[in-house]
This record gives sequence, structure tokens and C-alpha cells, in this order.
Amino acid sequence: MPSRTSSEALRVAVLADSDTRWKWGALTARRITTTGTALTGFLLRGRATPTARQLAEVGATADALREVTGAEFLRAVRDEGYDVVVLALVGGAVQALLHGLAALRLPRRPVLVTGYVGVVYEKLADGLLLRHGADVVLANSRHDADRFRAVYEGVGADASAVTEAALPFLGGAPYGREAGREDREVGRDTVVFAAQPSVPETRAERMYLLCRLTEHARRHPHREVLLKLRSKPGEHTTHLEELPYQKLADRLPGGLPPNVRLVYGNMGEVLDRTDLLVTVSSTAALEALHRRIPTAVLTDFGVREALGNHHFLGSGLLTSWDALDGGHRPRPDERWLHRQGVAADGAYESAFDVARERVAELLARPELPPVDPYYTAASAPGYLPGILARHHLAPDGTPLPGAAATEPTGVRRLLRDAVRGAARGAYRHGVQRVAPVIRRMGAL
Repeated sequence: MPSRTSSEALRVAVLADSDTRWKWGALTARRITTTGTALTGFLLRGRATPTARQLAEVGATADALREVTGAEFLRAVRDEGYDVVVLALVGGAVQALLHGLAALRLPRRPVLVTGYVGVVYEKLADGLLLRHGADVVLANSRHDADRFRAVYEGVGADASAVTEAALPFLGGAPYGREAGREDREVGRDTVVFAAQPSVPETRAERMYLLCRLTEHARRHPHREVLLKLRSKPGEHTTHLEELPYQKLADRLPGGLPPNVRLVYGNMGEVLDRTDLLVTVSSTAALEALHRRIPTAVLTDFGVREALGNHHFLGSGLLTSWDALDGGHRPRPDERWLHRQGVAADGAYESAFDVARERVAELLARPELPPVDPYYTAASAPGYLPGILARHHLAPDGTPLPGAAATEPTGVRRLLRDAVRGAARGAYRHGVQRVAPVIRRMGAL
């Protein structure tokens, strides 16, 4: 089949499994393709499928958006004909969809793009090898690109797909003490703690952070202290949140001081009014650093891989609540910033040039090679079949019987959606209420 012509509108599909991955996928698709692109969004049905509120909050839009199963997505790619497919998914889902797309045996398949939504601080080899087989594996920095290539080359896999880019959602006005802050009280600083759903994990650790946040607010009554939350109780994001800060705050002795507020909304809008961003290891730190907003990465629970704050070694940002209470403001190391691709020196404007050129070059080819993931039935017979089965695919990548059934209509659709809603509610109740109780009982 001949390559597409430059005059045709580019058709791009983005498949995402959570709110943050949808944000990454949709914004990435816009940055690596030309203007005039028709973008269709697909939300992979599962525990973290974003709600309408979450979708509105992340601010990433598409020309069309619908919820699908993996098999339904494969059918859409087969029937609707996309030029580029962005897989904004957890690693196992990427691997399953790569095998599913290979099994379609399309006369001309789409260019396949994948990557990571933020800081890669765990399961580096596992996650990367599950993404191998895509035409473009985006790295969010030079630091990540070097690590990604080392993993692929270390197992003898082709590393040519690794493409250096940046996080697609960096931006906003550079930090200025009074820029965009006309409505705030004169001399009033704003400190923002960027919460994470699963870091730290235990009730004691999360309660400690909440207590230190409120203590900081009481020590500095002239400061506005915001606890920036990712989701509301009952919602899920990329990671599970068993102990929402909202519920912990209700149990806080003495309640929250008057200068502490819980806030939601787009992180970029919150950063517009931030004078100090505090976190354990959130990607929000990179967003703040890109804008030169003072940023602190906490060491109160140590510097540990399980927390993800080891990613900030050499950054100059590691500090504690004690130091922040005393007025310390970390100063970032410029070399570290440059390696992470977040320095606000103008280079960000060209950060996606290489990825855009690679996608264009692939689109211009008369024919693309078959999808060739690292994992196959021969190389990983004890691993790959389970990954495929979880996404209702057979060992050869084809949908299992019943997985690609026709989409129901009318009353059947309403009944299906009601059952799924009830199942999700039961799952979330189990995660947030039942599981912690069982763990406590097990510790007795």
C-alpha cells in the first residue's frame, strides 16, 4: 500500500487507561504531529477509567472520545484506519496491545508511539521491555533516553525506537513574585503540597505529612498553604489511593488551620499562584522547576527507591519539613535541570522536534515493518500469555471468544453501564475501606 500524502489530514488515536495518562497521551499526540490533526481519544475500561470531572480537570481534549475494551480498540483501529496510535498505558497493557495490533495484519499499520507519563523511578527494565515493539518509545529527558537505550542494548534488543523528548505538559508563565497574583493579599506567600495517591503508603506516614503541613501553616500564619489533591474519594487515577487525605483531614485533631485549604483543579493553574512547591516525588516538581518556582523534595522518610525521591539525587532539592519551617528554599542544580529537560531556557520549544521528524519519516515510508515486541511466546512463555490473557487476548494476540462482541445498544447498554458502575463502586470500597482493615487485623 502506498504511503499517505502530505495533503491528507493525519488521523491519530490515543488510548489511555487513567486521567494522567490521557493527559500525557493527548498532549503528546498534538506535539509530535502536525497541525490539522484529527485526534480520536479512547479510554481503556478498567479500575482507573477517568470520570468526567477528572477529564475536565486535566484539560486535554480530543475531537471524539469514547470508552472501550482492548478488543474494541483493536477493532476500531482495524475498521477506522488511523495513521498514528499513541498507547498511553501501563506497560502490560502496551505489550498486550502491541501483540493485538500485530495480529491484525493490516495492509498498512499505524505508527505506534508510547512512553511514560512522568518520572520513571521503579520497574525500569520491566516497563521498558513491555513497551518494546513500538516504533517510537518517548523518553522525557536526556537522562531517561540514556537509561532506556542501556536497558534495550543490555538484553540485545533494538534501541532505535528510543526518542528523546520532554514531558508534554510543561509550560506556563515563568515564576515571578507578583506575576498573576493581583488578587492575593499583599505579602502573602502560597505554599503548595502536591499529594500523591500511593506515596507515601501507610496511614502513619500520610498523617505525619498532613500534621507537618498544618504545623507549617500555624508557624507561618501569613502564608496560604494548599494541599493539592489528585482525585476525590471514590475516584482513581494512575495509582491506587487507599487513604485519601480528605478523610485523614477529617480526623485531624483540632482540624485544619484557617490558612490551609484542600484544592483540586489543573496543576498548571495551581502553579500560577505558587511560591513554594513541596512534594515527596510528584511529577509536579518538574512542572514547577520548568517555571523556576522554588521546589522542595522531602527527605522526612528517607531517600528511597520506594518513594521515588531518589530520582532527585543531585538536584539540590532534597530537604526536610524542619528546614522548610526554618525558611530554607532549595536551589536547583542547573546541570541536573538540563539533564532532566526542565530548564526554562527556551530549549523546550524544540524538545519535540526529533520525535516529530521521526513520526513524519515513518509515515512517509511505503511500508512499515511488522510489529516486533521483545517478548514472544518463545522468549517469555511463562510471562507473556498471562499478560495477554488479562487483556482478553489469546497467545497469538487475537481476541478471545466473546472479547470483541458487538457493542450493546438501548436497554442492554444501560444495564451494562449500571453493572459496571456498581462493580467499580464495590472495588473502590474494597480498596479504600476493606483492604486497610484486613491489613490492620493481619498485623495484630
